[in-house]
Amino acid sequence: MKVVLTQDVKSQGKKGQLINVSDGYARNFLLPKGLAIIADNKAMNEIKGREEAEKHKAEVELANAKDTAAKLESVVVVFSNQAGADGRLYGSVTSKDLAEALKEQHNLSVDKRKIQLDDALKTFGTHTVNVKLHAEVVGKINVRIDEKK
Repeated sequence: MKVVLTQDVKSQGKKGQLINVSDGYARNFLLPKGLAIIADNKAMNEIKGREEAEKHKAEVELANAKDTAAKLESVVVVFSNQAGADGRLYGSVTSKDLAEALKEQHNLSVDKRKIQLDDALKTFGTHTVNVKLHAEVVGKINVRIDEKK
């Protein structure tokens, strides 16, 4: 018997999945407990509609990520920090600082966890930082750190 799961069922499948189980298992366990519904035309149409909606949502997210990556290419984030004893940066610039500066200077909101910094930026000059916006899209931010006078 073909059924559509309404909840995750251990060793059978995930919610929304179409599975084939024995008639007794479906009638005596899955259906009475509300874990599944019979796979009729209505249920199959719901599955198709849900899959199409998820596909559309993924396409929109990818398009938004590409758009944001294109905007980030032309952006230069500028920091003015004090110099330490040996001409190095006093303190550092972290991904949190970069996310806040993007919001303030260019009105672009990027999650700090998506900014890929191996270590905090500790030197003056221009740096290029990668931003993972989507599984397939990586943007780049140009960061310029100047000495505060």
